[in-house]
Amino acid sequence: MAELITFRAGKAGRITLTRPQALNALSYEMCREVARALDEWRDDPEIALVVIDATGDRAFCAGGDIQEMYETGRQGDFDYGRRFWADEYRMNAAIAEYPKPVVTLLHGYTMGGGVGLGCHASHRIVCETSQIAMPEVAIGLVPDVGGTHLLARAPGRIGEYLASTAARMGPGDAIHAGFADLYVPREFWLDLTLRLESTGDLSILDAMAEAPPPGPVAAAQGEIDHLFAGSPGEIATALAADGSDFAQAAFAALRRASPLAVACGLANIRARRTDGGGIRPALRAEYRFTFRASEKSDFLEGIRAAIIDKDKAPRWQHAGLDEVTGAEVAAMLADLGPDELRF
Repeated sequence: MAELITFRAGKAGRITLTRPQALNALSYEMCREVARALDEWRDDPEIALVVIDATGDRAFCAGGDIQEMYETGRQGDFDYGRRFWADEYRMNAAIAEYPKPVVTLLHGYTMGGGVGLGCHASHRIVCETSQIAMPEVAIGLVPDVGGTHLLARAPGRIGEYLASTAARMGPGDAIHAGFADLYVPREFWLDLTLRLESTGDLSILDAMAEAPPPGPVAAAQGEIDHLFAGSPGEIATALAADGSDFAQAAFAALRRASPLAVACGLANIRARRTDGGGIRPALRAEYRFTFRASEKSDFLEGIRAAIIDKDKAPRWQHAGLDEVTGAEVAAMLADLGPDELRF
């Protein structure tokens, strides 16, 4: 069965992920197929907008399909992963910069690569089942697929919190953090999609939107801004010293993450906040880490512990954030010269 389908329906170009048994995990071929469809419809006068959705009840897209990336990396072949990431990132940029409206319907799990596919669109719809996260640090990777572009623009220090703890956002928090735009209960999504196809009129989105349920991340904004303002080591110290339930849960999540990935991810977020962000600078900086990831980071070990052996006991290169040096972060994020990501 096809991993996704692309088709025309009235005034809409449609992209539907069809791997529900794999939580619609994004394969390399799926990335290329999305890019091909977007190229085909870019200048087509009969296509007014693009709608991206997914089959199944559990996930829009729970991340990238990294099995082959792990297997090739373990064999010392780092080129496959580098090609996958480069083409995926170019697809992320194409969505963010698309000249026509792109509507994404983000039900269930939307994580990692799913965020790159769904959360750079111009009109991002969530529902009561939506769970959005950037969980890369748990497998030794930095938030990528343009995620640092979104994280850098989140209110206060929510970007640092989401990136370093892999915390999940429900629909209200996803809108608060800038990962989604509107809340529409899923029972209305079929009607919403049919109207978009028949009319190409985006006003139906606002007409069908409802107030989202409040979320715990927005409620903890004050705590997050206080606890996640410092350096990576200072964040860990502040969380450990704070006795609140929120801080202790965040500290436990932080301790499970790769220290190198956390330090590099926070550096990327803060650099994008300083330079004004933009999808291409974010992807280019993320690629500097992922280009080196299989060879020099905790990525392969993170995949082994989480997905291959499933022992949940990764042996990170560093015991804690205080062991990661500025020189190590700089080396992982240094310019790649001729290997820099090109668009």
